[in-house]
Amino acid sequence: MSLKPYEIDRLAHDLVLKFRDKKDKKNNDILGESHKMRMATAYGLERFWGEHLRLQRESQDKADFWKETWTTFCKIMKDAGITIPNDPVNVNDANSTTAIKAMANKLWTFGIPEKGVNPNEPTAVQPTIDELSEDEIEQYNNQRKIALSVLTELCDSMVWWTQRYKKPRNLKDKK
Repeated sequence: MSLKPYEIDRLAHDLVLKFRDKKDKKNNDILGESHKMRMATAYGLERFWGEHLRLQRESQDKADFWKETWTTFCKIMKDAGITIPNDPVNVNDANSTTAIKAMANKLWTFGIPEKGVNPNEPTAVQPTIDELSEDEIEQYNNQRKIALSVLTELCDSMVWWTQRYKKPRNLKDKK
């Protein structure tokens, strides 16, 4: 068995540096969002993913920070052999409600094995939890636990780097 580094800490570092100089509409640093991201991991993948949509109304830079964190998380998981849904969704599109529902459903059912595809229906159907074997339920639970653990680790690292790189509040007063 060989070690495969996923570089979670380096990726967190890079995210914090990329967004270090960004401000919200009230001229506040957006790096404080890393603390909110870490807290949001407790509520699951679905809520974490959806936060960037809410923030688009408040601050595009905050929304971008959350979305880029999600995209980075998806890349880490893909490198580990687990594909996390990451469909593009724009709340300003006419079809945004349909796209949000589709993405949320993919996240709610992430890790549940698909039933065989019916030739009369081109899309795969997700079974209900009652239709799964104990092994499939265990696989579902394990994939979700792994995903949440990795997302939590990414956010923990981002909080650590935020604490090191956050700018002083009154930079003008320090000069």
